[in-house]
Amino acid sequence: MVILSFCIVGLFLSLILLYFNAGKFSSAVYLSLFFLGVSLYLLYQYVLVTSKSVAVVSFSLLMIPIFGSIMYLIGPLLFWYVRSILKDRTAFKKSDLWHLIPMVVFFLAALPELFAPWSDKLEAATAIVNDTKAMEFYKPTLLSHIFSYTFLFISRPLWILVYVCWSFILLMKYRMRKWETKIFAGQRFMFKWLSVLLVSLMILVFSHTLLIIGFTLEGSNLFVILIWLKVISLISLMILFLSPFFFPEVLYGLPRIPENLEIHQQHLPADLPVNKHEKIKSEFRFEKDYLTHIRDKAELCMHELHPYLQPDFTIAQLSVLIHVPVHHLAYYFREVEKKTFSDYRNQWRVEHAKNLIMEGKSSDLTLEAIGILSGFSSRNTFLHAFKKMKGISPHSFLTQTSQK
Repeated sequence: MVILSFCIVGLFLSLILLYFNAGKFSSAVYLSLFFLGVSLYLLYQYVLVTSKSVAVVSFSLLMIPIFGSIMYLIGPLLFWYVRSILKDRTAFKKSDLWHLIPMVVFFLAALPELFAPWSDKLEAATAIVNDTKAMEFYKPTLLSHIFSYTFLFISRPLWILVYVCWSFILLMKYRMRKWETKIFAGQRFMFKWLSVLLVSLMILVFSHTLLIIGFTLEGSNLFVILIWLKVISLISLMILFLSPFFFPEVLYGLPRIPENLEIHQQHLPADLPVNKHEKIKSEFRFEKDYLTHIRDKAELCMHELHPYLQPDFTIAQLSVLIHVPVHHLAYYFREVEKKTFSDYRNQWRVEHAKNLIMEGKSSDLTLEAIGILSGFSSRNTFLHAFKKMKGISPHSFLTQTSQK
């Protein structure tokens, strides 16, 4: 059940990456398909090894040409993702087609399995359900008549391992030569993320390969070793699938600011709390500048349009006003402002109410009315927010102001 849970997490992760990044960042699409491939690989192995349903195992044998081919695509997807991050080149070129050769070869070799009699699959599935070692005698592809069961089975993780090592070498070379330029100049978290991704996958693939070899061998002395290999595989699998959730920059895809985008500070109000000398350069910039860009657009919107005066003003509405995705705004408030959007909005409302009191509006309006005019939906929310932001109640602030 643990493996099945990880499969579900992997599929969910793949959907998240596609939802937030598809159409914008091709590198994230590679990553999404990578996690999808790993999840399907695990699901396929789980069904063959643990399922006690002859019908389910028979269907799995029928789908060998498809699922088996996908497994040879996991390594290339990983490599294309790492390469696109390091070299900032996501385009798929004709020269990349050779990476697909093992997948195509396996598919063509296993294609006859799709047309094999269903009775043969039921017979093989029955034997596998009774004893998983019966898979050694099942020959679902033309390659099975040339290579041994063990060789064909470990060729998939070994193919992935080749790409893991290749990607890791690419990462090390890039770090040593260009650490202060291009991608990592503004995305230092990326090295940590790629390191976690590659190391956890390397350990997972290596331990999984040893498990396959140990599965085909005999001897009771291997039992303890196999148990430890399973534990190592599960831990590395957990790190692999959960690590993206600790890197929201990767999960949500915080983009670089487009080349032709500049923020001209001369158009901002004089009293806007923005560094007047700061200007987004006309070149590709990274997360730090993008987050500054979000801050500037949000501050300008709040200062000029006063949308916070609407009682039902939400983060989704701010997203529409400043043309920044909601999940990017959520990340900005959580990681940069260190506050919720509600607190950010109330901060502007409290400042507005404070200004009204200082302008003498309290002589014509009650404090409750000032709160309503400032965007608060009720007297209690106004009193609570004012005291939270200013440390004193609105009435105490009014008293202090009147005494001056």
